[in-house]
Amino acid sequence: MRLAADGRHVALVSRSEGPLNDLKATIEAEGGQASVFAADVSSREAMAGVVDSVAKQCGRLDILVNNAGVTRDNLMLRMSDEEWDEVIATNLTAPFIATRAALRHMMRAKFGRVVNIASTSGLVGNAGQANYAAAKSGLIGLTRTVARELGGKGVTANIVAPGFIETDMTKDLPDQVRDHVKGLMALKRLGEPGDIAAAVSYVTADDAGFITGQVITVDGGMTMC
Repeated sequence: MRLAADGRHVALVSRSEGPLNDLKATIEAEGGQASVFAADVSSREAMAGVVDSVAKQCGRLDILVNNAGVTRDNLMLRMSDEEWDEVIATNLTAPFIATRAALRHMMRAKFGRVVNIASTSGLVGNAGQANYAAAKSGLIGLTRTVARELGGKGVTANIVAPGFIETDMTKDLPDQVRDHVKGLMALKRLGEPGDIAAAVSYVTADDAGFITGQVITVDGGMTMC
């Protein structure tokens, strides 16, 4: 919604079209433009195909935001192969596939903005999240490699690393965990989705054309030490 408000034609991608159609209607009701594409981001073929479909339908592809994510938390010694593989597939392999496909279009246009949504877990680790932290840490390395390889082609690549944000992934946190997390933050509150959207909006704007390979940490001051 923030990128649509910035004047971007937004391509919405998810496994199910239902929620996306509702979001598309909201964006259009507010004067924006949006298209819907159904794809399982953990499928290599589907992810590459949908990126090409977006570029074909819209005539170009300026911005890619990889923000799909799942958690399958467990202690390291108890973590199953399936829990590891599912998180790596969605949180690291899918961004690689989507970025590789998008870069072909961006290179031809000599312009592009790649934004990967990582996590503070990828910066400092987190007990019970070996799979998630590894994927998000890998995403940072992937993004910086893209920045180095494609900078000469007019493509920037940056990371937005959220801390604890009020989303479906955090709504079931017990009160004692919430209080503990807030105590670690300089701002003493959880973030809002709009805080992340603002960071993405900034690094995709023309004014951010000289910023690449950076981690923009949006965590209320939790990891500044």
